[in-house]
Amino acid sequence: MSTPVVDFHGHLAVPEADALVAGTEGFAAGLAAEQRAHSPESLAANRAQLQRLAGRLTDVETRLSDLDAMGVDLQVVGPMPMHHYWAGPGLAVQLARTVNEAVAAHCAAAPGRLYGLGTVPLQHPDLAVALLDEAVTELGLYGVSVSTTVEGRELADPAHDDVWLKAEEVGAVVFVHPWGCSLGERLASNYLGNTVGQPTETTVALSHLIFTGVLDRFPHLKLVAAHGGGYLPTYVGRSDHAWRVRPDARGCAEPPSAYLRRMWFDALVYTPRALRHLVEEVGADRVVLGTDHPFDMGVTDPVARLDAAGLGPAERDAIAGGNALDLLLKGHVR
Repeated sequence: MSTPVVDFHGHLAVPEADALVAGTEGFAAGLAAEQRAHSPESLAANRAQLQRLAGRLTDVETRLSDLDAMGVDLQVVGPMPMHHYWAGPGLAVQLARTVNEAVAAHCAAAPGRLYGLGTVPLQHPDLAVALLDEAVTELGLYGVSVSTTVEGRELADPAHDDVWLKAEEVGAVVFVHPWGCSLGERLASNYLGNTVGQPTETTVALSHLIFTGVLDRFPHLKLVAAHGGGYLPTYVGRSDHAWRVRPDARGCAEPPSAYLRRMWFDALVYTPRALRHLVEEVGADRVVLGTDHPFDMGVTDPVARLDAAGLGPAERDAIAGGNALDLLLKGHVR
């Protein structure tokens, strides 16, 4: 029997969570920042897309039909980025539980085909630790999705150390998926905030995690980066050079490129050449399929794109699903 094809990058909308933040000052501020960071044309296209995809972001049967059409057997489903890191403690707990319960219920409607990732309020690390444990041990989720910054605080900030420790303890995946871009209005035109900004955000977040020694302190953290890890695998040689020649860049025990083989990356890099390069830099055992389903920046032919890279049979099968299953199931406390 062949290894199942696993898409590690699917999204779920949770209208109940949206209702909780509607009308709040924090949501209004976030929306205003998002509007400044996009052109009117991009905002209109985004609104139209969300209306068009409403059913595909919430309905289980529609999702399964999409997976069948893509040749995908299993999908990892995480919340459409809705972390709301601005929220105070009470609202933050309510939001996380609403999202996590919705993801768990959605996946429970298709057992064996859908694996859930939830969310935690990283802005309140003590609450995030408790809610991560709850999400995994009580709701049966396989980890959480996080953004690249927490209201301006880096993921690598020591404030989050207890969260990473809990993730190691329960075998939780931490899926790093950018939401927005700190470069703001500079990338507002032509959808550059997504096409250039989001890979940049991931590159910066992963670089902080590497250079500050977070991955030395938490060597068993199951960190997965969306969109092929942004630009980091492409130009990691510059990071290695800085580590060798600059004492102020020596915050990690090994050259930065060594840490690429301590995390995982989805294969959403669009071209066969880019996928081959990603595999060369990080290893075939560190790549999983990712579609970004059902958004327009995703792909609907992940298997064909993998096959077009011309990898060996063992590498191809590992990326198609073997790596993802190992990553999800090994060490998971469920």
